[in-house]
Amino acid sequence: MQELWYNLQHVVVAYVLTLLVGWESEREDRTAGIRTFPIVGMASCGFLLLFGAQPHSDDQSRLLQGLITGIGFIGGGAILREGATVRGTATAASVWNAGVIGAAVAMNHYGTAVALAVLNLITLRALLPLKRRLDQ
Repeated sequence: MQELWYNLQHVVVAYVLTLLVGWESEREDRTAGIRTFPIVGMASCGFLLLFGAQPHSDDQSRLLQGLITGIGFIGGGAILREGATVRGTATAASVWNAGVIGAAVAMNHYGTAVALAVLNLITLRALLPLKRRLDQ
């Protein structure tokens, strides 16, 4: 029962942190948003929690490599080409970051997870006016 609460706590933290990033993406009507980001975050967290409190570094390393590749593939689906322009690269990078947030939570690196979520939000929100100006 203790393991259940431990895992649930981690998955919920990963879910909430990535939900915030997904919310911001959804507000801008991006291809991935309020559903995709939390699913990626909690799934990444869940995969690493499968090893329990004492993972073997080789196993964990292989799993992280697989997550990085798999999430990159998912994020690649968010990139769209419209004529000479390409859209969705920030969304794809944010999806990848959501996976890292989930992994960080699973590994008890809460500070890293929070920093990644906050910096992702700042990048999407605060730099959007600058990007729009540069695109004109």
